[in-house]
Amino acid sequence: MGRKKPARLFGRLLAGVKGGNGVDHSGAVDSESATIIDRFLTEPFKSLNGNGTLTADEHVRDVEFALDHGLDHLRSLREPDGSWSARLDSNSAITAEYILFQRFMGIEDCEREDRLARHILDTQSPEGSWSIFPGGPGHLSVSILCYFALKLAGLPTDDPRMASARRFILSCGGIAKALFECRFLLALFGQYSWKGIPHIPSSLLLAPSRFPLSIYQISYWARTSLVPMAVLYDQRVVRELPPEMRLEELWVEPPDRRRFWPGADLPFFSTQNAFILLGQGFRLFDSLSFQVLNRLGRRRAERWILSHQDESGDWGGIYPAMMYSLMALKELGYALDSTPVRKGIDALRRFQIEDGKGGIVQQACVSPIWDSAWSILALRECEELRTEEGLRAARWLLDRQIFRKGDWAVKAPDVEPGGWCFQYGNDFYPDTDDTAVVLMSLQPMMDDFTEAEREAYRRGTKWLLGLQNPDGGWAAFEKDVNKEIINYLPINDIHNMLDPSTADVTGRVLEMLGSIGFTTARPAVRAGIDFLRADQKPFGGWFGRWGVNYIYGTWSVLTGLAKVGEDMDAPYVRRAADWVKSRQNPDGGWGESCLSYEDRDWIGRGESTPSQTAWALMALVAAGEAESREARRGALFLIERQDSRGGWDETQYTGTGFPGAFYLRYYYYCLYFPLLALGRYRNAL
Repeated sequence: MGRKKPARLFGRLLAGVKGGNGVDHSGAVDSESATIIDRFLTEPFKSLNGNGTLTADEHVRDVEFALDHGLDHLRSLREPDGSWSARLDSNSAITAEYILFQRFMGIEDCEREDRLARHILDTQSPEGSWSIFPGGPGHLSVSILCYFALKLAGLPTDDPRMASARRFILSCGGIAKALFECRFLLALFGQYSWKGIPHIPSSLLLAPSRFPLSIYQISYWARTSLVPMAVLYDQRVVRELPPEMRLEELWVEPPDRRRFWPGADLPFFSTQNAFILLGQGFRLFDSLSFQVLNRLGRRRAERWILSHQDESGDWGGIYPAMMYSLMALKELGYALDSTPVRKGIDALRRFQIEDGKGGIVQQACVSPIWDSAWSILALRECEELRTEEGLRAARWLLDRQIFRKGDWAVKAPDVEPGGWCFQYGNDFYPDTDDTAVVLMSLQPMMDDFTEAEREAYRRGTKWLLGLQNPDGGWAAFEKDVNKEIINYLPINDIHNMLDPSTADVTGRVLEMLGSIGFTTARPAVRAGIDFLRADQKPFGGWFGRWGVNYIYGTWSVLTGLAKVGEDMDAPYVRRAADWVKSRQNPDGGWGESCLSYEDRDWIGRGESTPSQTAWALMALVAAGEAESREARRGALFLIERQDSRGGWDETQYTGTGFPGAFYLRYYYYCLYFPLLALGRYRNAL
């Protein structure tokens, strides 16, 4: 095999730096932090390992062979522009919603509708339901939306597949038990009463940003949907359907016994019901104010929607925000051929892909920047990032750096822009996680960067520091979007409207900062560590907000701690490493089911997967356990299961959108993470 041992180019460049916090609450970077960044950008990289060759050990040779094979496969998947962009699966409700969207907008495209319906049918479980991850339990709201979409597409109710879906839905309580968003979509077609939809006043758009219920106290992914939903709610929009397309058969209760009071199943004296009563008060206020404030709110909503559309046609880079924004513009009088609507529909359709079986999948999102940055990191770890291809990939990423202020600037007005988003188009919502990974992926090319490119790196690093929360951690998109009161809103029945500091993102940011010389001596780093120590679970692991689940969170934290020079023999670190080892499966791999978000018995448990095994292996390497029996068995699991292409098969969902509600399958997770893990494992031996 004969490859030279890779140089560890990215060890700590500076140590023992003392000084201020690195960032105050306004986001201003202090002079000593700026000095660290500047020195990193100007000092040449030096190999810490010389040019020694790898020990000719059989196990290491096996690792080398797997890396050679896998890296060739990873290279073969590059797009013509030098990036990587994989398919991203969620659940069939997204595909179903596009059928509803076409009907709502008056778009006639029978061929597309038939192919969307074909994919929905292909994902139905044997018992007739649809789930939020493969092999998971049937999900009522997802199943209702899939059933409704199939009915709109012309599948008769006496079809055996519709009959089995109907039995499942009725066994769960029918439409009356659906979640808020499902009921909202049904109300748009007259299949649920608007009286049962919690109030969404567009007048809230007039509230100051610091008001407890302002839209800026809500996470970006909820905000970008709720603004257009408020327009639809104010109009009480209904698209009438012919009798054969209605959903009367999905009601358990007869018409005269249906209760639409949204809090009917809650204790009367409860916080949730108090908020429902508050919503009823808003309704009364609307009627007494003769809709004056809501008319002003609708105008503000219209301006907000138009001003937040990206040049690419996207809103927030995510399907729900795009769908609701287009629906709202339709109700505000915008024609299908108007520029914002036409661009938005084109953007939605760019998210659609062939499923390989004649059907069409509506993706909820795309992940080119995320996939590209991790792919570059995998190549870099294995010293397989050639200068020419590295610079091409780096400049593709640099061209997508965001230099406009987005919604994050409401809470961090003094921070200069410079982050990266997850998608091709999402200029208003760069995120800290992507920015950290991008900055790490750019490091190998630093010696070849122009001064303008170094300045771009500098701005990205300062933006990342400026988004640190007062609690010491980092959230995904914005600062201080963590007010607990939002969890009691009746529209927030899956508790997904906050963006607090999380362990996985904080660990990733620490890893990035450590890679350019920040150490535990920096108070900004120390504050991050303090947040992580407080957030550690009693058994030793950390919760994974954006990946499934505690294996993901614990990997991110341990990697970040090691990179900033934390004492990896500290008791809390050893407890985490011991927990990772204790979760290893008999086959040598690691796995964790999406059920772990709701059932403690599944924490760290599940069928072994390549991506989760890679995370666990990297966690052990970071904790100094590369020579442990568990790490060796984990590496063997990956080597033995590599396929003939050089990749790995993985059908499980190991990405998280909303815990307990929305999960993702990243098709390249089972490629670049095993390669990154095997590279780090080899380098540590």
